[in-house]
Amino acid sequence: MTIINLNDGNSVLNQFVAEIRDKDIQKNHMRFRRNLERIGEIFAYEISRRLNYKTAEVTTPLGISECRLLADDIVLATILRAGLPLHNGLLNYFDKAQNAFIAAYRKYGKDNKFDIKLEYITSPSTEGKVLILADTMLATGASLVLAYERLIEKGEPIHTHIVCPIACSSGVEYLSKTLPHKNVTFWTCAVDEELTNKSYIVPGLGDAGDLAFGDKL
Repeated sequence: MTIINLNDGNSVLNQFVAEIRDKDIQKNHMRFRRNLERIGEIFAYEISRRLNYKTAEVTTPLGISECRLLADDIVLATILRAGLPLHNGLLNYFDKAQNAFIAAYRKYGKDNKFDIKLEYITSPSTEGKVLILADTMLATGASLVLAYERLIEKGEPIHTHIVCPIACSSGVEYLSKTLPHKNVTFWTCAVDEELTNKSYIVPGLGDAGDLAFGDKL
């Protein structure tokens, strides 16, 4: 698995990441969602530089122009609900992509231990396509691997890009061991070192779903 951390270089992305982490700016749900959307747009642009293109003729009012257009078929997949703003950002750039949605959650038992429950998935065929799987945060990596495994039941992608703006180093390590394939690229812009006993990332940013859409019961 190839790992790309966009935080290795300086760009306006750093500002957006700082704002989704800031506990005061987070109080504005609309701004939090918009920042995640903008982060998704930046990831989409960076991913687009690694895709395949074809030359096509485009007729202008004054003549013919040869343009390079995206050749790959793309499936954008996200884990509900926290991944939705990020998904929208990716979709703003890959506007012809097909879309997949996965409902996954943690079911806690004793001693803060939990199982990952995946109860719903809707997806087109992923056979021979580029799969982009997005979630706002990567903690243990368990839910993301489960989602990936369910998605590739729909067909073998030619390449998979996994997008998680905020990640934990242990989750990245888990993905590297579980998804060692050469045709998987992991994209992030922050790797934190600590997980709490409830598997929350520190410093992280809190609960992305609640910050985007309000508290849940």
